[in-house]
Amino acid sequence: MKTAIFEEVTSTNDAVLQYLPARENVIVCARRQTEGRGTKGRSFLSGEGGVYLSALLFFEELRAANAFLIMAHAAVSVCRTAEEFGVTAQIKWANDVLVGGKKLCGILVENALKGDFVERSVIGIGVNVANDVFSLGGIAVTLSEAAGRPLSCDDVRDALIKNFCKKSSFSDYLARVAFLGKEVLVTEGEKTSLARALSVLPDGRLEIEQGGVRRALSSAEISVKI
Repeated sequence: MKTAIFEEVTSTNDAVLQYLPARENVIVCARRQTEGRGTKGRSFLSGEGGVYLSALLFFEELRAANAFLIMAHAAVSVCRTAEEFGVTAQIKWANDVLVGGKKLCGILVENALKGDFVERSVIGIGVNVANDVFSLGGIAVTLSEAAGRPLSCDDVRDALIKNFCKKSSFSDYLARVAFLGKEVLVTEGEKTSLARALSVLPDGRLEIEQGGVRRALSSAEISVKI
């Protein structure tokens, strides 16, 4: 896949759009983002020392109902990359990649639909490698910290590109979701309740069991019961 590497961009998700007219799959990476963004309109800390990657992918037969597979593949790519550096990463539904309970990366997927199909997707991934995450209040971790040694951003970037370009299955995603089969706390709005996490469905919903009744969650906050 074509790859372009920049020193600085506003956002790799924005920068990769320059390749839209050619309708080719491409990966854009940058050492810094000045206007990095995360989910729900949040800003994303993007100083030097992280790996910031966005892929522009075109699809012909991917149904919108299966769009979650794009997100799942991105999360698996990050986990595989961490594993190459001796770090075991786990996925917290839906797409948080954690090491030791702390967030290793951010993933933002922006899909363009045409009818019932995904026409194209921009997949943004930002991985903490050696950047300063102190200001995040202890909720994040760098890959260098997790590995116990300084890591090169270039090495991590190259590994992430390689792993992103590899195929993955939904089973690869499920194998890395940490809390399946365990009791979790489910927060929906202002209500928190106890449930057993059963599985993640291919459409991205989380299947849980409460009081012998199964149901699937489209959105909720999940935390492991301590």
